Amino acid sequence: MKRLPLLLLILPNLLLAQPKPEKPWMLGPFQKENAHNPILNAKASTTFECPVRKQTVRWEEKDVYNPAAVVRNNKVYLLYRAEDTVRRVGGTSRLGLAISSDGIHFNRQTKPVFYPNNDAMKIYEWEGGCEDPRVVESPNGIYVMTYSAYDGDKARLCVATSRDMITWHKQGLAFGQFDNGKYRNSWSKSGAIVCKRVGSRLVAQKINGKYWMYWGDQPQLRLAESDDLIHWIPLETGAGQPIVVAESRKGMHDVRLIEPGPYALITPKGILLIYNGMNDAKNGDVNLPEGAYAGGQLLFDVRNPAKLIDRSETYFIKPDQPYEMQGQVNQVCFLEGMVPFRGRWFLYYGTADSKIGVATAKQ
Repeated sequence: MKRLPLLLLILPNLLLAQPKPEKPWMLGPFQKENAHNPILNAKASTTFECPVRKQTVRWEEKDVYNPAAVVRNNKVYLLYRAEDTVRRVGGTSRLGLAISSDGIHFNRQTKPVFYPNNDAMKIYEWEGGCEDPRVVESPNGIYVMTYSAYDGDKARLCVATSRDMITWHKQGLAFGQFDNGKYRNSWSKSGAIVCKRVGSRLVAQKINGKYWMYWGDQPQLRLAESDDLIHWIPLETGAGQPIVVAESRKGMHDVRLIEPGPYALITPKGILLIYNGMNDAKNGDVNLPEGAYAGGQLLFDVRNPAKLIDRSETYFIKPDQPYEMQGQVNQVCFLEGMVPFRGRWFLYYGTADSKIGVATAKQ
């Protein structure tokens, strides 16, 4: 048998290995679990009696994506967005729950745990639904979820709480009480709360006496503060406009928008925020497709959450698998859930707004 040159034997591994993080403060390197991805797909066999439609719907038949994650009872709880096929455009979104002992293989609950209902939030949630959850814990052990309510016209950032990740209480619009409802009819979404790691828990942490949240899906990243994790105050300029804490960059993968990932994590180097950037092939990264979503990292001053210290120069994860490149929205890796579990970071993301994948890194 002819012996292959050593370089040819190791070349496949070289091609698959991710480089070290480009800056020492960054998390990673992350490696996609391609042998298992996608870890969650749409499912047509589960049904739900929708209290608004008053009919049975296949609530996760169309797509599942954009999950939040927490570690509870030594298991990973994945709270994911699921769409039916009933609504004419896009489907109505509800949040399902799946639980795993290894972070890879999940058992789903048969019914959604969070959904539009005939309640005070129906005006904001119907019929687009409840979208894109992000979850941290309060210091006293309550799960705090930010999510987007979509009425078919506007997305609005909302808050809900739970003691067990199953039964949730809707707390209303995140900015609903600010300045006589100034933001009530404005587009807002994607709230990533600043937290610290306590073992496997991600616990919201006050800085200068306030909780903090990065938010928005615009070319400019925004910031809000809170006393209670429920009612939030957007930080504004003297002219009454949201302050800008980070901006999109011409020629880069995030030229069109910056959108927060899972949460903002306090580290020894500062507040680290994994974020999603959207490309414009003409004005952005010419090596990425038009509209591609790829992940970057930002670092803020832990004493001043509005002060950007550093940022990754390029993306650390991008769409390169068939189910990431083709789906409801093509060319998407959308990062939204991350937990420390069994000595690794598990980073969960939506693939092409259709399925769910995971990438892991050493802690």
